[in-house]
Amino acid sequence: EVQLVESGGGLVQAGGSLRLSCAASGFTFDDYAIGWFRQAPGKEREGVSCISVSYGSTYYADSVKGRFTISSDNAKNTVYLQMNSLKPEDTAVYYCATDRFCHSDYQLIDYWGQGTQVTVSS
Repeated sequence: EVQLVESGGGLVQAGGSLRLSCAASGFTFDDYAIGWFRQAPGKEREGVSCISVSYGSTYYADSVKGRFTISSDNAKNTVYLQMNSLKPEDTAVYYCATDRFCHSDYQLIDYWGQGTQVTVSS
């Protein structure tokens, strides 16, 4: 059974940092991509960042480039999202998801974590 478990969300002031973790199980970690999406109240879910675990390729939304860094620890089957210089507009529920390759079409993705809330105060 595919399982994705996020952790690390919380409340932080603008300019602060958080690190999200996504622990994966139930599939061959190295064969897949892991992505982070977020959804703010009243808005559509959007892709934030993705890593192709086998190739190490990384992708970022323009809105987070230079502030967020995605990485993976293959020994722990875990992907991290380091978020620096956080802004109030980063406030959302953050989800990790997995698919065969990185893409931002969330409607095509079958496997999701439960989500973790990130709140950035001004």
